[in-house]
Amino acid sequence: HLYEDYQAGCLDRLRGMFAFALWDSQRQLLFLARDRMGEKPLYLRESGDEIIFSSELKSLLKAGSADSRLDPISIDQFFHYGYIPEPRTPILGIRKLRAGHYLMVRTDEWEVEERCWWRMEDAPPRDGNPAEVIRHELEAVSELIIRADVPVGVALSGGIDSSAVAALAHRHYPGTIEAFSVGYEGSEHNDERGLAREYADILGIPFHETVLGVSEVVAGFPELIRSQDDPIADIAGSGYLAVMKLARARGVPVILQGHGGDELFWGYPWARQAVAQSRRKFDQAGSPRFADYLKLRLPASTRRAEWLRFILDAGGIRSSLNQYRRDLESPSNQLVFYDLSPDFQSAQRGAARLYPRHFVDSLGDADPTDLFRVPDPAERIDQGTLEVLITKLLCQTYLLENGVAQGDRLSMAASVELRLPLIDYRLVEVVIGLRKTRPDSALAPKCWLRAALEGILPSAVLARPKRGFTPPVRTWHKALFRHYGDRLRGGVLVARGVLDPAAAIDLAKGPFPLGLTAPLSFKALVLEEWCRNFLE
Repeated sequence: HLYEDYQAGCLDRLRGMFAFALWDSQRQLLFLARDRMGEKPLYLRESGDEIIFSSELKSLLKAGSADSRLDPISIDQFFHYGYIPEPRTPILGIRKLRAGHYLMVRTDEWEVEERCWWRMEDAPPRDGNPAEVIRHELEAVSELIIRADVPVGVALSGGIDSSAVAALAHRHYPGTIEAFSVGYEGSEHNDERGLAREYADILGIPFHETVLGVSEVVAGFPELIRSQDDPIADIAGSGYLAVMKLARARGVPVILQGHGGDELFWGYPWARQAVAQSRRKFDQAGSPRFADYLKLRLPASTRRAEWLRFILDAGGIRSSLNQYRRDLESPSNQLVFYDLSPDFQSAQRGAARLYPRHFVDSLGDADPTDLFRVPDPAERIDQGTLEVLITKLLCQTYLLENGVAQGDRLSMAASVELRLPLIDYRLVEVVIGLRKTRPDSALAPKCWLRAALEGILPSAVLARPKRGFTPPVRTWHKALFRHYGDRLRGGVLVARGVLDPAAAIDLAKGPFPLGLTAPLSFKALVLEEWCRNFLE
């Protein structure tokens, strides 16, 4: 009925997550639309006067609507990012309708119109006290997010974001919010159940936990890859799926989660560095001075790993020189962004050596850094605009294709509806509007969010560093390669011309260089398993 009254304008009156297809029989028109932040997926295949669409990639492949050829550019992006940024998919000829876009198909004359109907950077500038304005929006969305005809729970770790979601939901939910968490067998350092249980006790809400063993991670790896739909090289996925299965088993089919807090409020140190280093690069206007880059750094703690990194970096000289060379050699309109990630840097150095010659040739001039180049002269971008650009990039890449995509697919695999209050579009617009008038990336991490939550969260929780469902990465990595590593030798990726046979033999050993989270070997293993599940 809303569409009857407003046609495409109906989208402006919707709030929350959706992807839908509507057939207008009177106008002989197909209307496809996707929510602002991309919480729900919509896949497309277009061929002549035919469009096939689905909420899952696997159904398009099962229906025989694609020839299942891998897209070399998408695969190269996967080895750099650990996921494939939209609108691309692994398959040639299949793409995603972008977040905040709609597609209209008039079938009488076969006219196809695609339009962006929402962009976060269009949010108007905002004045006011950031803590008060943000707190008001958090309270408003927390009243909406708990609406349900079934029990509602929260995925609770020991960090600020999930604790904030739990506290706000608890304030407004008419029943009893239940908390769910995951621990890891034999890994006390990574186990956050104690902190999560402690805060659940403070709120007075039931707390449920599960323990994930190495053998379960290994046995569940094929299921995890199938459930993610897109290939996503995030070893934490097993923990997310375990939480969702626990909630479903306890009869709680709606789960709230804290995704988006880090991306929206500078929770990642590297995102704040991206702003500062982009600003420095643009201010140098193509003529960087090495003296402005040289910074000697002492380790931030006495931990052995910190001192080892300090020694390998020659006290900061090596990284300073790398930054100087990057800015000297990269295009003047290229932001410093994902190339700060050690995993991305590793792929820049080594991914091309994994590919056969014909695969390298098929990439042409495509470059994974194309995603973070700006159309306007970079030196004209002021600090507030730069922060908005970095925020948008972060939301369109890591948040959307790793956090949101993985959360949505794995919750759906357990028949659970996942809700993400911290990426409510009105909250996003408020933050972007404030950022346009008072840049905040140089403030302490999550400064605005912490201030907004004062009086809602205990001071001890507000003071905690970033935490999530972080697993024992290296332990799981070794176990997965012991069980599945040999599949890379002469496997699907070799047969399809993605991996050089000799490179595949090396990757099958599971090399895991120091300082990485998702090495090339793990990305290759995920993609190999994905191809076996979806294409063979």
